[in-house]
Amino acid sequence: MRKKLGLLEERIGYHFDEFHLLKNAMTHSSYVNEKHLPKYECNERLEFLGDAVLEIVSSDFLFHEHTEMPEGQLTKLRAAMVCEKSLAYCAKQIDLGEYLLLGKGEDATGGRKRDSVTSDALEALIGAVYLDGGFANAKEFIHKFVLNDMENKKLFYDSKTILQEIVQAKYSGSMTYHLLGEEGPDHNKSFKVSVFIGKKEYGIGCGRTKKAAEQDAAYKTILMLREMDKE
Repeated sequence: MRKKLGLLEERIGYHFDEFHLLKNAMTHSSYVNEKHLPKYECNERLEFLGDAVLEIVSSDFLFHEHTEMPEGQLTKLRAAMVCEKSLAYCAKQIDLGEYLLLGKGEDATGGRKRDSVTSDALEALIGAVYLDGGFANAKEFIHKFVLNDMENKKLFYDSKTILQEIVQAKYSGSMTYHLLGEEGPDHNKSFKVSVFIGKKEYGIGCGRTKKAAEQDAAYKTILMLREMDKE
């Protein structure tokens, strides 16, 4: 496991002095439960800390990036930037799921690619970097892997607004979201939603909430429309 996590260190460009912090950040609660380890050995405490560090760094970034934006808009923008879907997208860029210690059941049911798992792990990793290397290193990590490439990130986390603007400018039909179905227990629901422009169906998205599924569907619709424009 140490060798595998060493590859993660190479990937993120940060090497831990306290290696146990990295292992802790990659330890999911399902693994701890399966191995009958103490609850505190999972990554939830580091996730709690990383979430707080991420909030202050992203707030500082937005405050200086948008010097005239009012508080309400800053709050909404920050919430979109650091929501589960956005963080899972960032985690995917470094294949974070591949380095997780998961219980067999969680692993077998796709835990390595589950947004809730990978987004939490990214926050835990931020918490681990903060404890190991201090605020400056945590800030550098966040800017490198969360606040980078903001133009494409905005397309991802603000897709509904962007799609609405595209439809209003280029299409005569109205845009609607249709719930195609939902599955799973109440604590782990999965929703599937499609986008219609007029009577034509475009992107289909999935998410743990209807809103997240709509955002995913809007994102996929924008990509489809861009491809159509190239033809």
